[in-house]
Amino acid sequence: MDSLTLICTVALVAAGGLYWFVCFFGSAEVKGKRAVQLTGGSIDKENVQDNYKQYWSFFRRPKEIETADKVPVFVDTFYNLVTDIYEWGWGQSFHFSPSLPGKSNREATRIHEEMAVDLLGVKPGARILDAGCGVGGPMRAIAAHSKANVVGITINEYQVQRARMHNKKAGLDSLCEVVCGNFLQMPFADNSFDGVYSIEATCHAPKLEEVYQEIYRVLKPGSLYVSYEWVTTELYKAEDPEHVEIIHGIERGDALPGLRTYKDIAEIAKEVGFEVVKEKDLAKPPSHPWWTRLKMGRVAYWRNHILVTILAFLGIAPKGTVDVHEMLFVTADYLAQGGEKGIFSPMHMILCRKPAAE
Repeated sequence: MDSLTLICTVALVAAGGLYWFVCFFGSAEVKGKRAVQLTGGSIDKENVQDNYKQYWSFFRRPKEIETADKVPVFVDTFYNLVTDIYEWGWGQSFHFSPSLPGKSNREATRIHEEMAVDLLGVKPGARILDAGCGVGGPMRAIAAHSKANVVGITINEYQVQRARMHNKKAGLDSLCEVVCGNFLQMPFADNSFDGVYSIEATCHAPKLEEVYQEIYRVLKPGSLYVSYEWVTTELYKAEDPEHVEIIHGIERGDALPGLRTYKDIAEIAKEVGFEVVKEKDLAKPPSHPWWTRLKMGRVAYWRNHILVTILAFLGIAPKGTVDVHEMLFVTADYLAQGGEKGIFSPMHMILCRKPAAE
């Protein structure tokens, strides 16, 4: 075999291998987003790396992510950077769920979402709100399960586009509506929803009472609101440097102004006028660990990181995508540590009722 033939053969095998790697191993599961389609959301391709640096600059000015006027830019930048990677590597539901024996991650996620709307007790045709809907994974599961009309709101315009596309593809666009907006200042009338849910979303609010007040305003009297909250648990010790580093790592890698303690949730709900119907940490036993998916996915993370690096080198993925993926990889480790040590829960559930007579 002459050298030219050898070079051509090697090139062909390499190209075929890359194609196979991208198309068959490009994602941990089938998500509807392939690695070759990774973007920076609404950010122009050439500006992704600059926006990644801008995101980290917020942590050099921490007071700016504690105020309502700065948070939308902070969170919007984050979701422009991570939405495609989340959808490609995790799925269309940007949240965790307890693992269920005999069930796939996808099935466990769906069951976790359906439980939220079951707690609301709404009937088919009811109008309910998804506060912080992402690309609409929970919205579609909940609409299909309950036959309620679901309105989702997200701060990120790119997520609105993705959610609408998925809704139409799933044949659920008649039940699902998506609005771009800030859940601290929602464009909805008072007393206009039969139920509201938020799944691991209100953690982005600088002050929980501000988003709870808005949800209280748009919820009809006598109706229910359920939220899965990110919290530090009773095992978290502020004087333990390891605990502090884990929680700070979660905050930095997930665009959080600051994690709240589990004790604050019900108190804040009551302060804005809600009646607390039920409160439970869904991560506690007998639930099976929610973080096992993160630990089992480490091989997939490394595989995906290699792929992202190759795609960025070839100019297919935006410059800066490698940095974003590495940030999420590091954050996943902090999340797993928080779960294993029991100091962090992403599913502290609170069910509230707006009083029927005010």
